[in-house]
Amino acid sequence: MAVLPSLVLRGRSTRSPAARRLPSPEPAGLNSVVDCAVYVDGSRLPGRWTHGEAVAEVRRRGAGFVWIGLHEPTEDDIKGVAETFELHELAVEDAVHAHQRPKLERYDDTLFMVLKTVRYVTEPAGQAGEVVEGGEMMVFLGRDFVVTVRHGSHSGLAGMRRALEADPEHLASGPAVVLHAIADQVVDSYLAVGAVMESAIDEMETKVFAPKTTVDAEQIYLLKREVMELRRAVKPLGTPLRRLADGYTPLVPEEVRSYFRNVEDHLTKVSEQVAGFDELLTTLVDAALAKITLRQSSDMRKITSWAAIISVPTMIAGIYGMNFDYMPELHFQYSYPVVLLVILTSCLTLYRTFRRNGWL
Repeated sequence: MAVLPSLVLRGRSTRSPAARRLPSPEPAGLNSVVDCAVYVDGSRLPGRWTHGEAVAEVRRRGAGFVWIGLHEPTEDDIKGVAETFELHELAVEDAVHAHQRPKLERYDDTLFMVLKTVRYVTEPAGQAGEVVEGGEMMVFLGRDFVVTVRHGSHSGLAGMRRALEADPEHLASGPAVVLHAIADQVVDSYLAVGAVMESAIDEMETKVFAPKTTVDAEQIYLLKREVMELRRAVKPLGTPLRRLADGYTPLVPEEVRSYFRNVEDHLTKVSEQVAGFDELLTTLVDAALAKITLRQSSDMRKITSWAAIISVPTMIAGIYGMNFDYMPELHFQYSYPVVLLVILTSCLTLYRTFRRNGWL
């Protein structure tokens, strides 16, 4: 993706005439750059910037910070950014290859944070169930810069960037505000996914306990798999947020730490909700299997009852079909109707007995 032009012009620029010209586009190879901006006193400076020009401008002024956003960069894409901001090679490797668990690490004067992003999506037509689509967000936080690396087709930051630019007073607190806004947006997405999953689980619970309705256990396992996907994103994030709220690093000023405490509270709510989902789905699996077992047992009782009823005429017919010469009642005039009456009476008696005991 090419570098996007400046979205909003805020405040009067104090740059020199030479600096007011539009800088050249990003160097060849940085195709993953979504946006690169310079913020001074919470306001975005106009123009297009390369990462090198942006950090040079901030350090020349001695104020403000750079925010550069990348989407699924390759090693070549991120190499120049890593050299400019002196990012640690291990963190850069994690940012390129992704597939990391949520974590917070400190490399010298730079923080590296990984967050899992999720989205609840419906599968294409013809496939049953819904799935949680996952992605990742990596954030490099320094004294005068923040670099965001996004993996996945969802959880874009353009809307969040515009919202922050609309509040320059808050953005003036520094790049830690961007880290908080990202964490807040990610945790809000957990809440949204949790709400949709709660509705799906409630619907599944209604089906499981509805009379004369059979629910395939595979559908419940699909929901349980989605809960596990959300749990892998939510549970490990609690410790990083707590460390940021407790003053783990001077890169997060005191006035921003309280915001991280608020995000941690929301994450705790999601974590408890996910734990409840897991327990409820386990109960639903047991209930569905018990219902299937009960229905199979009922079917077996019916089969056994009818087999017992049919065995009466089968036994009598088998005895009289042996054709012995001296069998009783062979020459009695009313033998045939008597035998039919005995068969019918026996079958009706068995039928009423099984019916009264609930087998039929």
